[in-house]
Amino acid sequence: MDRERIFEFLIGHLARGEDCVLVTVLAVEGTSMRDPGAHVAVGRDGRFTGSLSGGCIENAVVAEAMATLADGKPRITRFGAGSRFLDIRLPCGGGLDIHFQPLSENSLAAQCRKALSRRTPFSLTIPARGADMEFASHWQATAFDARQQTATIGHWPCARLQIIGHGAAVESLARLAGAMHMPSRILTPDVLLAKRLESQSAQVAVLQMTADTHLLASDPWTATIFLFHDHEWEAQLMARALEMPGFYIGAMGSRAAHAARCEHLHRAGLSPEAVSTIDGPAGMFHSARNPDTLALSVLAKIIGTYQQCDFADEYG
Repeated sequence: MDRERIFEFLIGHLARGEDCVLVTVLAVEGTSMRDPGAHVAVGRDGRFTGSLSGGCIENAVVAEAMATLADGKPRITRFGAGSRFLDIRLPCGGGLDIHFQPLSENSLAAQCRKALSRRTPFSLTIPARGADMEFASHWQATAFDARQQTATIGHWPCARLQIIGHGAAVESLARLAGAMHMPSRILTPDVLLAKRLESQSAQVAVLQMTADTHLLASDPWTATIFLFHDHEWEAQLMARALEMPGFYIGAMGSRAAHAARCEHLHRAGLSPEAVSTIDGPAGMFHSARNPDTLALSVLAKIIGTYQQCDFADEYG
């Protein structure tokens, strides 16, 4: 969820006429804090956004980015095991192959930001040894050929959160998602809550009735969570949500409340297979009665589910 900030950083620097570097992890040997495809953006002034190793090699990465800007040519550098930098070691004992792409104009960063804002998959490719990174408007699996020095980095849209409900847990979850820079939208019948969230720049729609299913918006990378104490609000909205693309649907409430919810949906004609996809009671741990704890439990489950999804099976 840091990609938007990284490309905004690059675009901001380039708009001011300041060259910068897009840094990309191509391959990981052993264990690493970040997977292949992780990015960092580095400005000519040495400031950067993003992370690769939790602080182990960031200074060395910035120094290599400065060297890349000096000669203006992309490069692939090995850090850790097998690196020419004998004094730089990763505590985990592994190694990272990292690509440095100098940027003097913003077409690449702008294309990436546009794809992210449109929530469309895209790829970055290194077509040949020493070549500039290129943008591709379709997803390709992340892969690196060390011998040929070619690579593809596939990016899916980031996880988006659709919160439907009322009460303190809605506000807590919206605030936590905002702190993580996770895009979210809230549907609530509570007008006062909607106004408070709008004042915090949240995307909010007010539910007038239980049949307002047209307000739902989802794509394969959207998680929908129902946070209603009054479960009478759920049925039609949840039935519609189950028809839409998405990687997660959850609902809060006790186990007894969830059993009643499932029975109601069965009677409404939804298939057992569809109803079984609802995570209820929602979250990593149950009996979370504090709104902030519930929000943390739910968001942890959603992020964990997103990371485990193989979107290529359906959307590759």
